[in-house]
Amino acid sequence: MSPMTTSAEARRAGRDYWRSAGYHLLQRDEAGRLTVTPDFLRAYLTRPEVHPVEDSCAGERALFEALMEDPLRAVGETELARIADPDARDNYRVVLRFRDHLAAHATLEAAYLALFTSGQPPAIPPVFIDQMVHVILCNVLDGTRDTLRLRAAELFFREQNVSLRDQRVMLADEEIVEMYASTGGMGGLGQLLVDSATATRQVSLDVLDEDNAEIYWERSDRFDTVIDFRFTQPALDAFARVLEAWLRHLLGIEARIQPMQSIRDERWSWHVGLDAEASRILNALYNGDELGMVDLEQVVGLFRMDIRDRKAVREAMRGKPVYLGLAMTRGGRLRMKPQNLLTNLPLAERG
Repeated sequence: MSPMTTSAEARRAGRDYWRSAGYHLLQRDEAGRLTVTPDFLRAYLTRPEVHPVEDSCAGERALFEALMEDPLRAVGETELARIADPDARDNYRVVLRFRDHLAAHATLEAAYLALFTSGQPPAIPPVFIDQMVHVILCNVLDGTRDTLRLRAAELFFREQNVSLRDQRVMLADEEIVEMYASTGGMGGLGQLLVDSATATRQVSLDVLDEDNAEIYWERSDRFDTVIDFRFTQPALDAFARVLEAWLRHLLGIEARIQPMQSIRDERWSWHVGLDAEASRILNALYNGDELGMVDLEQVVGLFRMDIRDRKAVREAMRGKPVYLGLAMTRGGRLRMKPQNLLTNLPLAERG
């Protein structure tokens, strides 16, 4: 591979997926990190919130054309003030702020990490952060032939609807479930129940497993498959492997992560909740607080992580596991925060 190659050239598996992420618009540097290109920035300028419409003013059209010609050109408030529509002005400010953040860092991965290490809340819309995670995962998983890992990776950037039926833990894309529930969309294997304000509607979606894994390739951008996230099921193990790859790519840390059914450890010293609910529940368990069955039933996954590089860990934590948790809300929603795995580990200070 050449020192700088397009992402399309780097697809070693010969299978394409997640075209909507914009991975094909980026380049990879010598270290395998993603570098932003003008075409990647142009894709944001063509979003519906920014792209001129029929009644857009001349100032808005002029700015759009200028940015399409040079996506990195400086734009001052005077130029923005020429846009008559205040909503359009605000949308440009948001996109330009995101552009400037990307331009301030050598790679997309560095730009993502900087959002959570500055000590300030990210000034980037959550949807843009999810899109960063989406395209970084394209890079992390580049070359994979395991579609269960790809589907499990969707948890990192898309909210899931959790259904507990017949002792199974079924995860479906929340947006797709809502769409199917409102439009009566039809599917194949598996069923999820969705409660609406007026009635209970049945939604049919395909359950992805080892037998039909190939169906994912041609429909990866539809996000319309379901996985069984029970303990011992392949999807749960696939998720653990994605966590390992995420950690390796972004922090350069090798770890072994294994699913588990419960935490029974008198020396329990550290844990990381991979979402807000998991953080709350794990904190309560660690502190010995009493939790009801409703709280415990929210837990979707537990994991033990062993960091292989002892020098990367604080001295007091060397040789000790870190426990990870994933949980749904009481309304059956799962919203993972992948940054938690990067910012809340007991890592030693790097010189």
